[in-house]
Amino acid sequence: MLLFHPVMLFKRFASSIAYLPTLAALFYALIGLLALIPPVSSNFLPAIIKELSLEDPGGAQALLAALLGGMISLVVFSFSMVMSVLSQTGANFSHKLVFGLISARRHQLVLGHYLGTILFILMLLIVPYSPDVDRIWRSLAVYTACVMVLHCLSLFVYFIHSVSQSIQIDAVITGLHADTLSSMKLRQDYEKGDQWQYQPSPPPLRAPCHELHVGEAGYIQNTDLPAMAKLAERVGGVIHLDFQFGDYVLKGQPIARLECDHAPSEEWRESFLTTLIQLEGESVAERFTHGMTQLMEIAIKALSPGINDPGSARLCLHRITDLLSRHLNSNQANRLQDSHGEVRVCWQLEPFDSLLHRLLTPILHYGIEDQSILLGLLKAMKSLSLTAGPHHLTAIQQFADRVVECLDRHSEHALDRAFVNQRLNRGYHRLNLPRSLDER
Repeated sequence: MLLFHPVMLFKRFASSIAYLPTLAALFYALIGLLALIPPVSSNFLPAIIKELSLEDPGGAQALLAALLGGMISLVVFSFSMVMSVLSQTGANFSHKLVFGLISARRHQLVLGHYLGTILFILMLLIVPYSPDVDRIWRSLAVYTACVMVLHCLSLFVYFIHSVSQSIQIDAVITGLHADTLSSMKLRQDYEKGDQWQYQPSPPPLRAPCHELHVGEAGYIQNTDLPAMAKLAERVGGVIHLDFQFGDYVLKGQPIARLECDHAPSEEWRESFLTTLIQLEGESVAERFTHGMTQLMEIAIKALSPGINDPGSARLCLHRITDLLSRHLNSNQANRLQDSHGEVRVCWQLEPFDSLLHRLLTPILHYGIEDQSILLGLLKAMKSLSLTAGPHHLTAIQQFADRVVECLDRHSEHALDRAFVNQRLNRGYHRLNLPRSLDER
């Protein structure tokens, strides 16, 4: 089954929380084996190290047992704190951030050092000390265990600081913004070259076409497009992807069509499925639009009656505006050619007007009675209009008109209308806005 394909299994393992902790534990286990294997003579060691040798290394079992108990308590306390932090993060921001917090590489490394130290001490406790073995090596192993525990204590201090910082709203928004920018830049660097091209309208399909079905349900976050292009070149066909990256698909659902004279073999179909990157949940690293979506969800969470924090919502709106502006100025490809200039893979891109509506309409809906949110949305449209092309400018103008309409409807008092009128055309923009709400 494709579920147990080696490539798919490795992709799942590499993207899971257990990846770095497992590698770190294996490294510590290797150090433990080196400490327990009968070593060479210690005659070459400096005299100052020999003086550190314990009189009875076998009597250090009580010390090792105490270190082991302390490490287990440290792990329990650390992750009790994590669960409390995750609960607060999900309640205040978005539940999608919970997995990202605990799966962060730095937190995985801390967990790996904890588990590796416990494993190293366990190995020393399980294997008894033999008087026939040079005691200096066993003594050094005991000292190494003590150093590892001290190292974990320093990591514990770092862990507390990192977790406490990671749930602050500024850190959450800045981190999401930085991750989204990084993902966007990686995509731009990945699609450099003449073989990556953009075509406004999808190419026509030529018969015969063969449907390609997904092997299992899940989110298709990305694909290995160069590998997919090689598969299409091997059969002399063109693959048309019928989904947008990030979509959830059902098992057996048709997701692509192969434009080819002959139906592909079962082996070819399995090779095609291995090029799909299916992950649980939303991965900002794979799709930068997920970062924008999460910023939007934090904003509407802040606008909810239970939290009522429009200031945080405006911070998210500023970051979304910056990301949309960069997205406007980026060139995305939607087809890939082979080395002979033949198109081999075509895929769908989300239009800008759809992305704009999907990100900002929920903020408009939840903050429709908050004047600061409406003015923030209008300012965002002004900023986007400066770099937008004619086609994109139409969508921005339509959304700006909708915001002005909401301002007119919810600014009944004379002071409110005067405040809004002063800001309708303030700043540089390319929008067609009324000089006052009374001129609409």
